[in-house]
Amino acid sequence: MDKQLSRLLAVAIGIALLTAVAAVAKPKDTPRTEKFEVGNIVATDHGGISPEALPRQGQAPISGHIHARFSTKDGSHLPAIRRLTIDFDRTLQVNAKGLSACSAADLTARTTAAAKRACPDAIVGAGSGEVEIAFPEQAPIMVKSPLLAFNGGVHGGKTILFVHAYINVPTPSAVVAEAQITNVHDGHYGMHTVTKVPRIAGGAGSVTRVDLNLGRRFTYKGRPASYLTASCPTGTYFIKGQLDFDDGTALDIAHVFPCTPKG
Repeated sequence: MDKQLSRLLAVAIGIALLTAVAAVAKPKDTPRTEKFEVGNIVATDHGGISPEALPRQGQAPISGHIHARFSTKDGSHLPAIRRLTIDFDRTLQVNAKGLSACSAADLTARTTAAAKRACPDAIVGAGSGEVEIAFPEQAPIMVKSPLLAFNGGVHGGKTILFVHAYINVPTPSAVVAEAQITNVHDGHYGMHTVTKVPRIAGGAGSVTRVDLNLGRRFTYKGRPASYLTASCPTGTYFIKGQLDFDDGTALDIAHVFPCTPKG
């Protein structure tokens, strides 16, 4: 497995889930940019979810839009992210029941086009990412990859999400990464996600960009369903989390975001 892409994919999964609930924006609005800083590290996102108006009771389909960037204040190479832990508001839910599922084996060693053909009905997101690889005494290398998100089904009470990537640099390779999602009961929070991030290029690679759209409408037992749903009983969403970096830095995230209750 190409560790560079494995790292990129794992981060993409975690950030995709984070930004899906971290901001709420109307499609025609100017995107809201959220900025987080710790020491020399800066993370920004101007994604969101749509629609903004959601029912006070009951769940409604939503889509998540992720546009995340990572950098340093002084322009130096960013330390690698090794773990992403996020807790989401209990009003947001991931629903994979009745949706076609794909296994890691179905996606391994396949190009992006081949992965689409292997599991077309399990796709729940698509986008692209970028990682900077900085070896000593060499100019940084930017590696880009398409991203596809696949439903991996529900196993032992955990909802599985796979993200597939395929790149031609430095050699053609496909990588499949996995995130695990569990339900919790912790005050405002109802969903817990954990993504462990492997090292990229022996620690020389760091993710600098993630762009991903998440969301899937499907039919289950003759009725419409959605992979992502949400409600808005109080006009706010809560989220908390932490990014852990290889150099020991921890970036904490805590938000209260607005939504518009209806009904």
